[in-house]
Amino acid sequence: MSTIPDDLSYTKEHEWVAGIEDGLTVTVGITAYAAEQLGDVVYVEVHSEVGSTVAAGDAVGEVESTKSVSDIFAPVGGEVVEINSAVVDNPSLVNSDPYGEGWLFRVRVEEEPEDLLSAAEYTALTSGES
Repeated sequence: MSTIPDDLSYTKEHEWVAGIEDGLTVTVGITAYAAEQLGDVVYVEVHSEVGSTVAAGDAVGEVESTKSVSDIFAPVGGEVVEINSAVVDNPSLVNSDPYGEGWLFRVRVEEEPEDLLSAAEYTALTSGES
């Protein structure tokens, strides 16, 4: 399994969240673990549009791979301010750079996210899965 960055927060649904410290806008993607489990990602769609409001836990899109289709869930609530068009045009970025160029969308948060995991907690979660 690939390295799990310490400076991100994680969900049990295998999304990562960056930028919580600034209190305004966070970046969301899926983890390397999820990308490895999915296999080669061939399609990414974010259903939510820029300017729309999402609630934590909402299904906001989907990722399709050679193995399956998985929903993308919003780990935080707020206003969608950007969708990564590069990953929509080149879905393989989810596999090749999940914590960098493979990010999915950005949200201006309404409140501090709850129920996010630290890198250590996410490592423990994924170590128990096969």
